[in-house]
Formats: sequence, C-alpha cells, structure tokens
Amino acid sequence: MISDTEYRKKLAVQTVEELKKIYPEAICSLTYKDPLELLIAVRLSAQCTDARVNMVTPVLFEKYPTLEAFCQASAEDIGEIIKPCGLFNTKARDIKNLALMIRDEYGGRVPDSMELLLRLPGVGRKTANLILGDVYGKPAIVADTHCIRISGRIGLTDGTKDPVKVEKQLRECVEPCEGSDLCHRFVLFGRDICTARSPECAVCPLNIFCENAKNEQKQQ
Repeated sequence: MISDTEYRKKLAVQTVEELKKIYPEAICSLTYKDPLELLIAVRLSAQCTDARVNMVTPVLFEKYPTLEAFCQASAEDIGEIIKPCGLFNTKARDIKNLALMIRDEYGGRVPDSMELLLRLPGVGRKTANLILGDVYGKPAIVADTHCIRISGRIGLTDGTKDPVKVEKQLRECVEPCEGSDLCHRFVLFGRDICTARSPECAVCPLNIFCENAKNEQKQQ
C-alpha cells in the first residue's frame, strides 16, 4: 500500500507536468529590473494586487533609481507615491529601513539566505522565498494565497491555511528544482481556473487527480 508521502510525491509530479503544459513560462507577475526592485515590489504587494503594484512601481523606481536614493528618501515621500497600494505608511517605513539595512549591514547587496532576508523590515518567509527562488535560483516555496488554496484542494497538503506548514509539506513532496516555478504557475492557474470562489473543476486539466474535483464529482 502506498504511503501518504509517496502518494503526495506522485501527485506533485502530475501537478507539475500538467501545469507546465498550460503555463510553459513560469514567471513572476511583478515587474522589476533587479533584486532590490523585486524586494520592494513584493513588500508593496501585501494586501494589494500585483497589477496595482505594477502601476505604482514605475513611478517609484524612476524617482528612486538606486539603493542610495531610497536611503536618502523620506518615508513620507515614498508613502505619497505608494499610497494606492494601501498600508502605505507601514510599507514606506519598511522600504526606507530595509534600504538602509542593505546598504549599512549587507554591503549594498540583497542577501541570498533565508536568515539574512528575514532580518529585513517587513520581510517574511513568502518574500524571502521569492527572492531566493527568482533572484538566486535556490529551492523555494512561495506560500501565497494561491499556493495555499490550490495545494490544499489538489491534496498536496492536508488543507492547512498556515503558510509555514504549507511550505513544509510542499517541500516534502515537490522536487526542489520545481518548487519556485510551481508556485508561479499556481498564481496563474489560480487566476484562470482554480479561483477562490468558483473553481472551474469541470474543465480543469487537473480534475483527474485533484482531490477537490473528485469530491465535487461524488456529490453530483
């Protein structure tokens, strides 16, 4: 009899292969040119859509094109630009302070370790994993809302909504080299098909092995 771990690993392989067919290019939906811009864009994306962040960051990065420019800026001025992203006072302070910390403690370079990234103001595991995966090509699981929802529905996790537990469970069944790209594909898939309120299970290419789709079929 197959163990739960073996079952989830098999399920993960199927999920990865199917989503690769639909979304050959696994790319971050945030627009950025360098690690600092990505770090700031991700901070702005908290409780805000990526689309709105992408409308705000061109203005922000034009006014503050370098790390030193952010260090010299006031949190109030940054806040005025990022106001459409919400929670702008807190986000502006974090952006100012993380810029100072990168300059003064990290030699002007966005760090490449989880431990150092988590020391930056406003940076949690989701943000740190995105930087590690997209910038430095390290194994990463970005447990955002799409990842949490979809992995639970498919059966890759036990359905927990705790991001740390989701990350841990996915690391146990997803190949390290696939994790970062899979999470990007989850975002695209979550917007197109496996939406929060009305997932389109009937036309979903994952419905053959998805636990949620199987349960939906049983109830019909």
